[in-house]
Amino acid sequence: MIRKIGLLTLAVCLFLVMLVPGPVQAGDGLTVLDSSAQAEFPHRLNFTLSAESSAEITDIRLHYRVDRMSFAQVTSEVYIEFVPSSTVDTGWTWDMRKTGGLPPGSSVDYWWTVRDVSGVQVETPPARVRFDDNRYPWRSLTEGNITLYWYLGNTAFAQAIMNAAQQALARLTEDTGARLKKPVEIYIYTDARDLQGAMVYPQEWTGGVAFTRYGTIAIGIAPNDLDWGKGAIAHELTHLVVHQMVFNPYSGLPTWLDEGLAMYAEGELGAQFQLYLNKAIAENSLISVRSLSSPFSAYAEESYLSYAESYSLVEFLITRYGQGKMLSLLNTFEQGSSYDDALRTVYGFDTDGLDVLWRAYLTGQEQSIKQPTVMIPQTLAGVLIIPLCL
Repeated sequence: MIRKIGLLTLAVCLFLVMLVPGPVQAGDGLTVLDSSAQAEFPHRLNFTLSAESSAEITDIRLHYRVDRMSFAQVTSEVYIEFVPSSTVDTGWTWDMRKTGGLPPGSSVDYWWTVRDVSGVQVETPPARVRFDDNRYPWRSLTEGNITLYWYLGNTAFAQAIMNAAQQALARLTEDTGARLKKPVEIYIYTDARDLQGAMVYPQEWTGGVAFTRYGTIAIGIAPNDLDWGKGAIAHELTHLVVHQMVFNPYSGLPTWLDEGLAMYAEGELGAQFQLYLNKAIAENSLISVRSLSSPFSAYAEESYLSYAESYSLVEFLITRYGQGKMLSLLNTFEQGSSYDDALRTVYGFDTDGLDVLWRAYLTGQEQSIKQPTVMIPQTLAGVLIIPLCL
C-alpha cells in the first residue's frame, strides 16, 4: 500500500498559486487583467475580477461548477451588477449561509465571460479553488484510496484511525461485497465543537457526517476517545462506500438498509441499542420495516430503536442469505429499483415479507413461517415466457 504523510498547508498554497490565471485578451482591446477566488471557510467564497477595454464594458458573468458526484454537469451562472466603464474591478460572494455549505476540501471550478458595448467578448480559462478549512494546521496521511487529515495528536493517533478505516473496508467487502470505487478524504476534528464550527447551521448533536457526493467525511475524534472514533469512522465510511455502489438518478436506499449496513460495519451491536431492541421484542412494539424505510424519528428512544432494528435486519439478511445476496441487492438498487422490487428480485419477498420473516427470526419462530416465493419469467429459444394469471 502507498503511504504518504506531510503538511497540507504548503500543498494548498502552491495549488492556489498555480491556478490563478494571468491576463486574458480578446484581441480587440478587451482584457481580463486579473481573476481570483478566496475562501472564508465555512461561510463564503469570494470571487474577484479586474478587466479593461477600449470600449465600455457592459456585461460580466461568473460561471462556477462544484466538483461532486452528479447525474449531469450543472453550471451556475451569476450576472454581476456593476457600473459600466472601460475599467472594471468587481466581484461576487457566494454566501453559503443562504444556500448551504460545502465540506472541507471541496473543489469549485470557475470562469468569467466579459463583454463590452461593441460586442467583443472574452472568456477566461477555467480555474479551480479548494474550499479548505485553513483555521487549523492540518497534517495528512494517505493509504490506498483513503487520505486522512488531522491537526491534534501524533502520527500514531492518525495511523490508528487509518488502520480502523482499512479494516472497516475489508470487513464491509467480506460481509457485503461492497468496495470503495473512488478516493475518500477524512477530516478529523479534535471534538464535536470544532466539527460543528466547520458547518453551516449544524445540529447540536452532530459528531460526524458523511458527505456522500463529495467523497468526504468530517468527524470529531479526540486523541483520548479513540475507541469511539474507530467505530464512528467505520460507520461513516460505510455510508460513503454504499452510496458509491448504488448511486443512480432514480431511487435511493431504504433508511434501514443504509443505516443498518453502517451499524453492522461497526461490529457487535452496542449494549444500549441491544437493550432497546430486547425491550421492543418483549413488548411486541417493534417498528415495522416499512416505517424504517423512511427517515428515522427525531425522538431519542424511537431513534435508538430504529438504529438497533436496522442493524438486526442487516444481520438477518447476511446471516440467512449470505454476502452474495447482499451484493446483488446493492447492485439492484444501483439500477434504480424501488424498495419492494429490489427485495423481490433478490430475495423473493417484499418489504412486508421481510418484516414477517425477520420478526420470526428474532423470536425463534422461523420454522412456522413459510417463505414467500416469486414466479420468475423464463426464456425459451430467445422467447420470453410470462406466466398467465387470470
